[in-house]
Amino acid sequence: MPKTKRKEWPERPPLHTMGRIIIKFEVANFADILANRQGKLPAEKIRRFIMEGLVDPGSAHMVLPEQVAKDLGIPTMGKVKVTYADRRSRLCDVVDQVYVAIQDRGGVYRATLEKKRNTALIGAIVLEDLDFLVDSKKNRLIPRDPHYILSEIE
Repeated sequence: MPKTKRKEWPERPPLHTMGRIIIKFEVANFADILANRQGKLPAEKIRRFIMEGLVDPGSAHMVLPEQVAKDLGIPTMGKVKVTYADRRSRLCDVVDQVYVAIQDRGGVYRATLEKKRNTALIGAIVLEDLDFLVDSKKNRLIPRDPHYILSEIE
């Protein structure tokens, strides 16, 4: 009897598409935001812009194009060793104090920088902190509670 390829049940989508969606979100220099709050910088001078990002809950950290950090005026604070899915690894610069806003929820994060990247990668740390679930069928992020970020305490 010839061997036939067994079909998985239920059929799974390709792994490279599971839980990944593209969104638009805001990035800003948090030092500028603080200076504005202290009355030292007018709001229109805060370095910020809207950009696209790939939401990937399978990745832990946020990754930004190196040029984004330069445009925001955020200095590098060190290096991290990055390992890619194909098992390559290399050292990349890392920045801190990147303000991220998604659907009126915001926080301050660190980000790994990549020179050749032109979109962001938003990982699980940002998603968990801002309390979003990924709806990959409808290509969107859903807050667990529409009014509040839920904080679970033991």
